[in-house]
Amino acid sequence: MPELPEVETVKRTLEHYLVGKRIEQVTVYYPKIIANQTKREFEKKLEGEVIESFSRRGKWLIFHLTHYELVSHLRMEGKYFMKSSSEEKNCHEHVVFSLSDGTELRYQDTRKFGRMYLFDKGLYLDELPLRDVGYEPWSESLTESYLKAKFKGKRIPIKTTLLDQSIIAGIGNIYADEILFKAHIHPLKMTCQLTKKDCTKIIEATRIILEEAISMGGTTIRSYESEKGVHGRFQQQLLVHNQTVCQVCSYPITRIVVGGRSTYFCGHCQKKR
Repeated sequence: MPELPEVETVKRTLEHYLVGKRIEQVTVYYPKIIANQTKREFEKKLEGEVIESFSRRGKWLIFHLTHYELVSHLRMEGKYFMKSSSEEKNCHEHVVFSLSDGTELRYQDTRKFGRMYLFDKGLYLDELPLRDVGYEPWSESLTESYLKAKFKGKRIPIKTTLLDQSIIAGIGNIYADEILFKAHIHPLKMTCQLTKKDCTKIIEATRIILEEAISMGGTTIRSYESEKGVHGRFQQQLLVHNQTVCQVCSYPITRIVVGGRSTYFCGHCQKKR
């Protein structure tokens, strides 16, 4: 699933191609992708809208239009492609935005798990699904005191807690492993046992890991076709996730399952005290 760095990469790329273009027509081929509108409502409301800007909230991508905000979650396999209108549509392209310059933005989703919401301008942050999303990693409100309060009473592994989007927005499975490794915290440590110092280390590690991942285009992102050849290179920098030997101490990497998610850690660097 695309995490914060991948969605940020998609956002920056779509900004480059789409800002200022007008949506002439929208065709929805798989209506279940549209979460809070009917197929007809979604298609009609977007006709004539101009794409003014983009933003991101956690793992959510936001299109800021003339009168609406389009909120998109890629889930497992969602991707956006820029294509010519003359190019044949494939069976996995479920939403097609025909643009004023003759190009098309196509949403492709092999597993059909992605979702799109359309809100009147200015309302998207007050409504689900974004209303309950936690702080961004770089928010000044994300402090050790905030995390300590959120962690209080949570008798679940910290790995599971880091995936809770209502606490810190945008962290997924891959980056949770890398963050805990950098913070020298065992993934099975009970969340309620973390100290303020641990919370500070998590915040610092989160910002460092995600900033580096963004600078390298994420890990496995393939969300658009680009003549620039931009794609995720951060997988080359992973220190524990999907690794066999620790890149720091050469100790064997352990793989376990935590909350149904594959979890990697170094038993030497991340001792469970």
